Amino acid sequence: MHAQIVLFDGFDPLDALAPYEVLYAGGTASGGAVSVELVSAEGPREVVSGTGGLVLRATAALDPARGGVVVVPGASGRVGEPGEVPDHDAGAGEWQPDELIPVLLGRTLATELPALLRAAMDDPEVTVGAVCGGSLVLAMAGLLEGRRATTHHLGLDMLDATGVHVVNARVVDDGDLVTGAGVTSGLDLGLYLLEREVGPRIAQAVEELFAYERRGTVWRDHGPAPAAL
Repeated sequence: MHAQIVLFDGFDPLDALAPYEVLYAGGTASGGAVSVELVSAEGPREVVSGTGGLVLRATAALDPARGGVVVVPGASGRVGEPGEVPDHDAGAGEWQPDELIPVLLGRTLATELPALLRAAMDDPEVTVGAVCGGSLVLAMAGLLEGRRATTHHLGLDMLDATGVHVVNARVVDDGDLVTGAGVTSGLDLGLYLLEREVGPRIAQAVEELFAYERRGTVWRDHGPAPAAL
């Protein structure tokens, strides 16, 4: 399994690095059955995060035709006050400190990323994952209507407004779409992808190495619907 972790200006570092480290360790534990790289829509470049201007380097361009997994992180910035509206010029130009998260997420729509993600989602050999606001990147690009997904609890209403069937779970498996909720759920998402695609013994070995236990039940559209409790 090859995993491409997508970087864009203003991304949240933990959203990207948590699944990166988990999947990288999975590659080591499996004798090379998993590989992982950081990519961007534009190709190799330095990509500035939304956390203190921390920079990571994308080593390749996102290849939507390459089988495996594509993981989209969310953004790191200001949540904003209730009812706060971005300035007229918000989103223009390069990343600036303390930008609103919706501005950072919305800026991805002006890049090649939505078209590349659409191509990836159209490929039956690709599973698309998202952590936190990464689900909103996909949803704002019109790629999740009618699908089941989750995101950070502060973004659930926005996700619902795009026509997504929102599931309030830590990780949601909707077949070729696997989404994680809050920021640290990137660990859970990575471990679940290892379990699903490589095997539970590899996932358990990485879980033990990281001294981390996954939380909650992964939601899947399987079994009877629960009665009202």
